[in-house]
Amino acid sequence: MDYNEIRPLVEASRRALTRTTLTFKRYLHNRIYWGSRIVGIRGARGVGKTTLVLQHVKQTYGLSEQAIYVSLDNLWFNSHRLDELVDFLYARGLTCLCLDEVHRYPQWQQLVKNFHDSYPDLFIIYTGSSMIEIDRGAADLARRQTLHTLHGLSFREYLAYEGVANIEAVALPDLLVRHVDIAAAVVEQIKVLTHFERYLARGVYPFSRNAGPDFLMRLSELARLVVEGDVPAVEDVRYSTVVKLKTLLMIVARSMPLEINVNRLTAQLETTRDQCIRMLYTLERAGLLHLLTEQPKDYTRLNGPKKIYLANTNLMAALATGVPNEGTRREVFFANQAAAVGSLTLPKRGDFAIDGRWTFEVGGRNKGFDQIADLPNSFLAIADTEIGFGNRLPLWTMGLLY
Repeated sequence: MDYNEIRPLVEASRRALTRTTLTFKRYLHNRIYWGSRIVGIRGARGVGKTTLVLQHVKQTYGLSEQAIYVSLDNLWFNSHRLDELVDFLYARGLTCLCLDEVHRYPQWQQLVKNFHDSYPDLFIIYTGSSMIEIDRGAADLARRQTLHTLHGLSFREYLAYEGVANIEAVALPDLLVRHVDIAAAVVEQIKVLTHFERYLARGVYPFSRNAGPDFLMRLSELARLVVEGDVPAVEDVRYSTVVKLKTLLMIVARSMPLEINVNRLTAQLETTRDQCIRMLYTLERAGLLHLLTEQPKDYTRLNGPKKIYLANTNLMAALATGVPNEGTRREVFFANQAAAVGSLTLPKRGDFAIDGRWTFEVGGRNKGFDQIADLPNSFLAIADTEIGFGNRLPLWTMGLLY
């Protein structure tokens, strides 16, 4: 291997870094200990993993050849090996190796482990699908790395990203106690419900800013790429299963919230009950669905979910047919934001429970406490409301949690 062979990758890395701005950083940027020898960042396609990594590289290394960013779905790797590339660059001063789309490269876990062990002063950062899991038997990465999950933009982040307002994140226990003061401070600055409506339509994915009127079309295409490309790269699935996954996704999009009848879904998909449940969890891990279960999820034992939602309100706008149901959209927003900071389950009474500690009902202005009135730590999350009172908090404030 000589420098001319790797020049396309070096130039691609520099172009990516040159285009990267440092004006807005995601919530995860300051939570990561970048001094770890291996940093893994997983997340759904389109949420900004690549930009997060490039910002760190640009801020730390500039355009120096001490660091390189490569995407492992690059056609260059069809005729070249990653280990040869790393060996060549390390001998010439490489300090930081950034690997994007690792799930697209065969035996990536073993290679990352080998790089860690063979090059003792090399820092490795990788990104991959939210579906990836660390197989201790194959690579034993768990004790060598720190692994993080990047979620889509919260409502709070969206406001900062769009240059509307800079608001500090607030922990859920604090929000539940101080939501009146917190909401009042935000309402003094902006017309919060107007911006909240825009967020629900197109605020979860950072690429919406540059997509313009094509955003929903591009988001629909992104969902297709996840099912047809990312799922087979991570899971051992046949083409027939990919077709069923797409069918299942559209069934959910048309029927939300789907109070699941596994037998009926199984019949529609012409599959078995176990495979149907596995497909549902596959789409959730891929960042396309949210499954609401009565107990905290254990992906080693897949329990049948009680309700199924699309993962966020932007996907609703892109995939659902007709005008989205307002009640469903409220629940999807709540589930999306709450699941990023806690364990979300379906309680015996109410719509959602967070960490088994707080119970919530989600609804419109006239929503009452009828179902949860005598439950301790019970709250209403109310739409179309700027400022709440007592245990009635505005729904939009759930978007301030990260």
